[in-house]
Amino acid sequence: MGKLTQFAILATGIFLAPTGPAEAQEASVDIWGKTPDGAEVSIYTLTNNRGTRVRVAEYGALLVSLETKDKEGQLDDITLSYRSLDAALEGGVFGSVIGRFANRIGGGGFSIDGKRYDLESVNPKTGVHIHGGKTGFHRQVWKGSCKTTDSAAVAGFHLTSPDGHEGYPGTVEVSVNYTLTDDNVLRLEYRGKTDQTTPLNLTNHAYFNLAGSGAVLDHQLKLLCLERLVVDENKVPTGEIVPIFDTVFDFRKLSQIGETIAEVEGGGYDHCFVVPQVSINEGPNYFATLVDPNSGRTMEVSTTKPGVQIYTANHFKGKPFPKWGGICFETQHFPDAPNRRRFPESLLRPGEKYHHVTEFRFGVVTGD
Repeated sequence: MGKLTQFAILATGIFLAPTGPAEAQEASVDIWGKTPDGAEVSIYTLTNNRGTRVRVAEYGALLVSLETKDKEGQLDDITLSYRSLDAALEGGVFGSVIGRFANRIGGGGFSIDGKRYDLESVNPKTGVHIHGGKTGFHRQVWKGSCKTTDSAAVAGFHLTSPDGHEGYPGTVEVSVNYTLTDDNVLRLEYRGKTDQTTPLNLTNHAYFNLAGSGAVLDHQLKLLCLERLVVDENKVPTGEIVPIFDTVFDFRKLSQIGETIAEVEGGGYDHCFVVPQVSINEGPNYFATLVDPNSGRTMEVSTTKPGVQIYTANHFKGKPFPKWGGICFETQHFPDAPNRRRFPESLLRPGEKYHHVTEFRFGVVTGD
């Protein structure tokens, strides 16, 4: 555990402990089902020596479930996802890897070196393109594999996105590795390369609920983020970045999500925060701690990305999950970055390597 992580935990009064005796480390594969065109979809199960279990599937490189133990040693799924391939095929983005560009691009497209690219899946009223389009990476069957190492279980997925797919230029090769370590970290490592300059912005759209069910209003959140992006009525950034101090976005101290969520315009959080770039050696930056006081479960989030879209499932209506039934930490480049020169660069050029890491560290509260 790095110094920043240790400091953040101690500052909030959280102490992490092992979540049970050592168990066998495993990585296995099964058939999850077939797509309507007959493509077979595999699902991979990763288990570490603490009993934490992760299931990921080739369709959408999807995080199907993530089971961790509470303070009593009870194992529960702490993500909201699809329990079958048929449900995933009918659904949206729960737990999926998003690409080619996560979040929103405004104006119907973008220009690169003076050439205009119009995107295909665009809302005709707003001109907004979201999450890579209707046939984005979350709707593709990736090629997967799994293995174990001395200290981890790993599932890896690879996808080729052809030139012109959803209007994006260039053939792009992307991969994501899910690594479940013995110290209870789920590490997502994204890589990519292209033969033409193109925007590339990958994330995972997992909804977390550390209680395993119900709403997340009792969850407590601590953020090191000090700024957020201002958005317009279509949730596209205006280009302005503002401080969060003494607003409903201020989670510098561990605070209950339900205390402020009703005051947020739009019915809940759906905003991009700036991740402080303070890590040494280009490692992932710790920026968030999430705590469920009832189960005792905790989750810390770190990333190499410059931003994180925090979303509290404001659109849920009870089928199958209640409003505010989960919280997303979508680590990413800033929304609409291809159209915002002042935002961190989101273009990938030939010969360059796209490489980003996001880590989720799980534990339990054992002290005051």
